[in-house]
Amino acid sequence: MKTINDFNFKGKKALIRVDFNVPLDADFNVTDDNRIEAAKPTIIKVLEDGGSAVLMSHLGRPKGQANADMSLKHLCNKVSEVLGVEVKFVAACVGAEAEKAVAELKTGEVLLLENLRFHAEEEKGDKAFAEELSKLGDIYVNDAFGTAHRAHASTTIIAQFFEDKKCFGFLLAKEIEAIEKIMRTGEKPVTAILGGSKVSSKITIIENILDKVDHLIIGGGMTYTFIKAQGGKVGNSICEDDKMELALDILKQAEAKGVQVHIPVDVIAADDFNNNAKTQVVDVMAIPDGWEGLDAGPKTLEIFKEVILKSKTILWNGPVGVFEMESFAKGTIAIGDYIVEATENGAFSLVGGGDSVAAVKQFGFEDKVSYVSTGGGAMLESLEGKVLPGIAAILD
Repeated sequence: MKTINDFNFKGKKALIRVDFNVPLDADFNVTDDNRIEAAKPTIIKVLEDGGSAVLMSHLGRPKGQANADMSLKHLCNKVSEVLGVEVKFVAACVGAEAEKAVAELKTGEVLLLENLRFHAEEEKGDKAFAEELSKLGDIYVNDAFGTAHRAHASTTIIAQFFEDKKCFGFLLAKEIEAIEKIMRTGEKPVTAILGGSKVSSKITIIENILDKVDHLIIGGGMTYTFIKAQGGKVGNSICEDDKMELALDILKQAEAKGVQVHIPVDVIAADDFNNNAKTQVVDVMAIPDGWEGLDAGPKTLEIFKEVILKSKTILWNGPVGVFEMESFAKGTIAIGDYIVEATENGAFSLVGGGDSVAAVKQFGFEDKVSYVSTGGGAMLESLEGKVLPGIAAILD
């Protein structure tokens, strides 16, 4: 696996695919610069070697049309602030204007190209567009894990124009290594904690990781499909009736492979889906009519704690309750605490997937686990066992 450490960029222009698809407020200020911070080490390495950096990214979904609200010029000040280097901007990403801006770039300088998705060819994976982009750098660096599952011109097709001059940036290399630890190289016991509302969205992940894990913790809304499938009463809890057979099949597969599955034994039930609802702790197999399970119960958390603290490799994908409401956040916070404790004791912990990443940030666990993935969809597809086109293009 070639990474940015395999190259010296002295006198070279690095064409870096970053993921600067960041949120902006009404005044076009960046409200969360995590993705920019994540790309910083790669960009700084190029500059410290004595090279210059040409950055390309998308922002939003302009659908192949120029849209002033989604121009990357809005990011220039924030990227300059994060890098500590004044970032230049060019209002094009291909063609004469872009090529001129790159030609004038001096050692130690950074140039940000305009939004790639102002061109429909980007998402179509158009080869001619990728070739135009390839003229803007000597070495191609992919550091955009968040888009590595898309075979777009700038993430995949472009790599063929850089035979042996292509590599992963630090961020993408870290993402690949983190997933490798879960799927192949991690120390046992390996535990996967899967939460979220639906079994249907996690099926392929569950089926793919059953060969890799020793323990599977099921939490969140998925719980109730498994419980109802086993004859339990779930009241008004979220439940996918059409996935009950599948839930039973997953349990059979797990048993056949020697994987211990841990499903909640009690839950915090509420008489309404709101933060001020009446609540009670109930047996998960006997949730009363008119009540719904919204968080893991105390006995459940004790069981989960024991499993997590014995684990050496941990994947957390999905909350175990409706953590957005304070009354039902205790279970998710407790899971975070257990993972932090296990990490402090030497376990490797990977958190990925939109809601669990949001939870670790909200509750201050971000710097206390081993790795927080930046790529929601890309990480999920990796866990499903798919080879991501953006990664395959560099390895090819």
